[in-house]
Amino acid sequence: MRYISTRGGMAPLPFCETVLMGLAPDGGLLLPERYPRIDRATLDAWRQLGYAELAFEIIRLFADDIPADDLKGIVARAYRAETFGSEAIAPIKRLHDGLAILELSNGPTLAFKDMAMQFLGQLFEYVLEKRGETLNILGATSGDTGSAAEYAMRGKRGIQVFMLSPDGKMSAFQRAQMYSLQDENIHNIAIQGMFDDCQDIVKAVQNDHAFKAKHKIGTVNSINWARVVAQVVYYFHGYFRATASNDERVSFCVPSGNFGNVCAGHVARQMGLPIERLIVATNENDVLDEFFRTGRYAPRGSERTYVTSSPSMDISKASNFERFVFDLVGRDGAEVKRLWAEVDAGGGFQLDADAMGRVRDAFGFVSGKSAHADRIATIRQVDAEDGVVVDTHTADGIKAARELRREGETVVCLETALPAKFAETIREALDRDPPRPAGFEALESLPQRVVTLPADAGKVKALIEKTLG
Repeated sequence: MRYISTRGGMAPLPFCETVLMGLAPDGGLLLPERYPRIDRATLDAWRQLGYAELAFEIIRLFADDIPADDLKGIVARAYRAETFGSEAIAPIKRLHDGLAILELSNGPTLAFKDMAMQFLGQLFEYVLEKRGETLNILGATSGDTGSAAEYAMRGKRGIQVFMLSPDGKMSAFQRAQMYSLQDENIHNIAIQGMFDDCQDIVKAVQNDHAFKAKHKIGTVNSINWARVVAQVVYYFHGYFRATASNDERVSFCVPSGNFGNVCAGHVARQMGLPIERLIVATNENDVLDEFFRTGRYAPRGSERTYVTSSPSMDISKASNFERFVFDLVGRDGAEVKRLWAEVDAGGGFQLDADAMGRVRDAFGFVSGKSAHADRIATIRQVDAEDGVVVDTHTADGIKAARELRREGETVVCLETALPAKFAETIREALDRDPPRPAGFEALESLPQRVVTLPADAGKVKALIEKTLG
């Protein structure tokens, strides 16, 4: 399996050569030359597997340059009951109306990002040890990627983490999870701006090829293909847990900001998983919903990005969307390069009716959106009817799923995080604090370590250079 750039300017590379790259040299994102196709016999065999065994079978198709025994060790270390609370790793629970919730937030930072990041931490350490190299990770987070990455990478040999987050825009719990870490290889940087500013800085540094090479800069954001591969696993796992046989079809509803999570669903569908539809749920920052309704993709600047009660989705530039558009336009790298030149120039692009027909019919995408009042109402309703407390982002997904579900359609909502991470909004909805897992009782009172900088890539590069000496 070899990997190419969405913008067509990179010679194909094997998996391990791409793990530490981040963006391709031409500024595009990496994708395999083709998606592996899964036949019915394979699907039947996989249904009986535990999570780590399933992860091995799926990831080996994309990482065929890692010896099988080594890859088995990587996934076994990543997906342990001790890390995720049970052998199930990601159980299913059903609401009274049949809607299923795939629990993806049982990891160390209580968010779905742990599902991929635990794998990525083991993979990075393996690749670096094989090469005798070090890696300096520069990432951006809107709330959950940062803590998941830092907990996965803390203490890892040969790895330093520089994590950008929007100053004051995350919940108090999210900030404390990151900023309270005292590990010497973890460096938190609060950027005066929105998540999109943080993401723009990461891309600017990635595109400074001399700086990137000199300081061995990599990324854990979902622009990293290995992270998307790890997320593909839980779509297969969720399908098997939500169905009685492989004759059934399932739709997935995915709260989405940066498009990485639902992009993994798109890959699973292209591999042959019986997915009927992929329902993209957005909040007030509804650039993706606008695209799926109208064909217009027009990212907004920070000044037009709202601060909401589902802050991990407060994103107006969906990085992974480029991967889907690459497939949509027939894997034409020149066309993707042209479209994103329009985006980078501050505009956007409009796709025609034929293309949008393929979006719905060939790729199965639809979308919905929520506002603050919607998620408050959904949190209250799910608590009253099912005795289940959901976080604000998962509430966005449940609202969209219920609004768009067809008669007889099985819909699995992907859980985004545990409600403890968004206590202020849960108190508003339910007039009580959300349940908080053991070990997190006094999190916000711990000492915090963070540096605040303006939204300036040059300032961030200077800090990295100073830190690395």
